[in-house]
Amino acid sequence: MSFTDQSIGLSPKITERLRRPVSRWRRAWEALIRASLASCASFSLVITFAILVLLVYRSILFFQDREYYEQRQLALQLAAATFLATPDVSFPWSAVGALSGWPRQEFRALEREPVTLKYFLTGTRWSAGIKGEKYGVLPLLVGTLMVTVIAACLALPTGVLTAIFLSEYAGPRLRAWLKPVLEILAGIPTVVYGYFALTTITPLLQQWIPEVKANNQLSGGIVVAIMIFPMVTSLSEDSLRAVPQALRDASYALGANRFETATRVVLPAALSGVTASFLLAIARAMGETMAVTLACGGQPALSFDPRVGVATITSYIANIAGGDVMHSGTHFLSLFALALVLFLTTLLVNLIGVFILRRYRQVYV
Repeated sequence: MSFTDQSIGLSPKITERLRRPVSRWRRAWEALIRASLASCASFSLVITFAILVLLVYRSILFFQDREYYEQRQLALQLAAATFLATPDVSFPWSAVGALSGWPRQEFRALEREPVTLKYFLTGTRWSAGIKGEKYGVLPLLVGTLMVTVIAACLALPTGVLTAIFLSEYAGPRLRAWLKPVLEILAGIPTVVYGYFALTTITPLLQQWIPEVKANNQLSGGIVVAIMIFPMVTSLSEDSLRAVPQALRDASYALGANRFETATRVVLPAALSGVTASFLLAIARAMGETMAVTLACGGQPALSFDPRVGVATITSYIANIAGGDVMHSGTHFLSLFALALVLFLTTLLVNLIGVFILRRYRQVYV
């Protein structure tokens, strides 16, 4: 079967343009556009890879803990010089006793142990910059996950329900008014959300729960939920509206009502877009800095009680990076290790989301 230009809906002018031979300058222009797009993609990949390499390299330097071993070497040298300058040490037995005692005393002056990967992953105390400093990431990681879980439990269900309302129930006028209002919420600066948590959310929580501290995880989770709610709603609503109307009509023809059609037909068909909105929202919640810093405080503490304040990974990095910290020291290098942990955690969340999406899609194949 052959098709003419008129049968496929092409006008004579478009047909004439398509039949013209491609000129050299047009080929060169297309080649230039292709090269520009390829260079932009390559540049993005190179930048991402360079950042990852920097995080890994600085994290390796952190676990080597050169600062500790340099201080230990200096303590050994000072102790040896003190021992050799002591005139009343009789050799050999007194010398043996002195040599067995001074390293322990000098090492005690360091007041901390070297950084190890085992304690970094399993330690329950983070007291960097303080005497006897410890580098256990669990307090910061638990604080980050607590705020993220609270925000996800509040924002994801309400965001999907709002998206279903906008897509399946709201009229064109209401949708045209309500969706821009929700998108405006996404443009409010995060520092405003932080002060809103301090001045509004926390006092309201203290009226209902007197045990809530001035800085608490519950307030931080609520304000982060408000921040990611427009993202979930907007992306999910776009995915739901992209579902063909034929699927809705077929569901109505089989006797389903509007709610059953929305939840059993439209939502599974738009699952990829809804899942993408979930992943972006969770990543945004895990990476939020300013609002969490103001709402939750900056004190690293291992606590599962949402009524008390903790420090998240991002808030701690923001507080320390802006302070007077020696860039070659272990304390500064620990920030790169924390950033690497946050990167790997976000990557793990994305992989879990992709796995769930593929497994759930198998039902509809």
